[in-house]
Amino acid sequence: MTSMNWRKALSVLALATAAWGPAAVQAQPDGVVPPEGWAADPPSLPSLVSFAKTESELRVAVVRFAEDDAAIRRRYPVRYSTQQTERLREFYEGWRDQLTEVDFDGLSQEGRIDYIILRNEIVFRLEMLELGEERAAEIAPLVPFAKDIEVLEQTRLDRQRVDPRDAATTLNDMAGEIDELIHSFRDEEDGPLNRRWSKVSPVVAVRAADHVDHLRETLGNWNTFYDGYDPMFTWWMEKPYAAVDEALAAYSKALREEIAGNVPGETPPITGDPVLAEGLEAHLAHEMIAYSPEELIRIGEQEFRWIEEQMKIVSNDMGYGDDWKAALEHTKELAPPPGEIPWVLYDIADYSEAFIENMNAITLPPLSREIWRFTMQTPERQLVNPFFTGGEVTHLSYPTDTMEHDQKMMSMRGNTPHFNFPTVQHELVPGHHLQGFMDDRFNAHRAQLNRTPFWGEGWALYWELILWDEAFPRNDPDKMGMLFWRMHRAARIVFSLNYQLGNWTPEECVDFLVERVGHERANAEAEVRRTTMAPPLYQLAYLVGGLQIRSLREEVVANGDMDLTTFHDSILIGGRMPIEMIRARLTGKELTPDYEADWMFYVVE
Repeated sequence: MTSMNWRKALSVLALATAAWGPAAVQAQPDGVVPPEGWAADPPSLPSLVSFAKTESELRVAVVRFAEDDAAIRRRYPVRYSTQQTERLREFYEGWRDQLTEVDFDGLSQEGRIDYIILRNEIVFRLEMLELGEERAAEIAPLVPFAKDIEVLEQTRLDRQRVDPRDAATTLNDMAGEIDELIHSFRDEEDGPLNRRWSKVSPVVAVRAADHVDHLRETLGNWNTFYDGYDPMFTWWMEKPYAAVDEALAAYSKALREEIAGNVPGETPPITGDPVLAEGLEAHLAHEMIAYSPEELIRIGEQEFRWIEEQMKIVSNDMGYGDDWKAALEHTKELAPPPGEIPWVLYDIADYSEAFIENMNAITLPPLSREIWRFTMQTPERQLVNPFFTGGEVTHLSYPTDTMEHDQKMMSMRGNTPHFNFPTVQHELVPGHHLQGFMDDRFNAHRAQLNRTPFWGEGWALYWELILWDEAFPRNDPDKMGMLFWRMHRAARIVFSLNYQLGNWTPEECVDFLVERVGHERANAEAEVRRTTMAPPLYQLAYLVGGLQIRSLREEVVANGDMDLTTFHDSILIGGRMPIEMIRARLTGKELTPDYEADWMFYVVE
């Protein structure tokens, strides 16, 4: 469904709402509708007791799986190690086999949903083990000493004594091996890169350097266990350990500088590690998205075109004609002076909460509104996230006195009140803070299993979509700010998928954000850097998840199955899960043990 079609649907929804009375709303299955009195302070305890009786039969199993998985990872902490991979594979395959013993037909709808989510999680994690093995094989020639470090740490964790003399010999030899590797990078001192290493891509070099850092930390933990407590260990190990620790640090630096091309003293280039088509296929199946990457890119492009037309309308109203970038430039110049941003955002928060409360579309627990607070984001953190992040403690971005002049100007221009206007509610209420508040209180086991961004970011973005339709902006610059962020989220679909598919380089992604969306270059670079560090579908999950929830609202509210407040409250009460499973939960859709995503929530043109 296009945004224009959605506006028509809203008109239908308004007429339908006027026609129904409360009696027209159908009864919902137990556990779907929030219990009466749940939001009060204190809540109605009898209602909560009754609600608990409707929870999933697999709740304890899901918690057990998540906790056992985390425990195994703590016990076998060395990444890419054979011990970790084999133990996790044994664990996942055992759980997969046990799932077939569950009487699926005997489960409630809540239990069936958890069954499907757990099954998907097991399949996905097995696929990620295979991807991890492929990535380990790619860096193996760059870390030939990794196995020796794995064995030393695993011996300790197997509760076996170390032989200090043998271990000292191993580390002494390892330091020499690493030094030889570093010197092998160049044919001569300051000469060209050796042919042996010239075919190693920056992506693989940075992945190897990250693993070297991890191995160095692993070896440090191993050394700390013995050093100073075991006199013979310290006698043998003091020199060899210091030598290999220094060699590992130098080797990581050499990988980044010599092969990946990082220039000392400069901000590192954006490298990343895209998962490519096969990896995206696994991630999309895990998130229950029944579209290909190419179809999702077209969705992003369709939304982008609609948003661009809306920006031209607002630009004309602002006196800039169709030149929406000029109107955007004007909006960027409306930043408050240093020190004022928190107070401006407090005012926006007050306006947002009052506006949403007057919509009568969601229950806002008083305690959730009472406890949120702001803090400031460090200059270092702003290199990765130049805007602000939400939750009970929301981190604000704005220039500090330690920043260079150009950084200060870009930070101010990227964080004007009108750009912040739509994202205050996104980060606070009813967005991420309220989500976290509810996450901790209802169906918390689901958050342990799948922290899906389509639920997390999609919900917060959904409110930006419907607030636009509810005439939320106070003025034209607010409209421009809302549309800028909406365009940004459409652009995320396009550039993040092209990056993950290997179609675009990080530099091409930055250029796209600067030229098509109007980002400041430093902010665009931070955005792309964040994309390379985030899970592969995280950036596109904002708008795609929002479109999913909007489509679901049309399906279950417009036809009278559920009133709007119950719809919104039920999503939060149900806990984190793929939006397709929210749809199954709210509609009572028939599910099977081998259920796969089939929901086409958007018409791709």
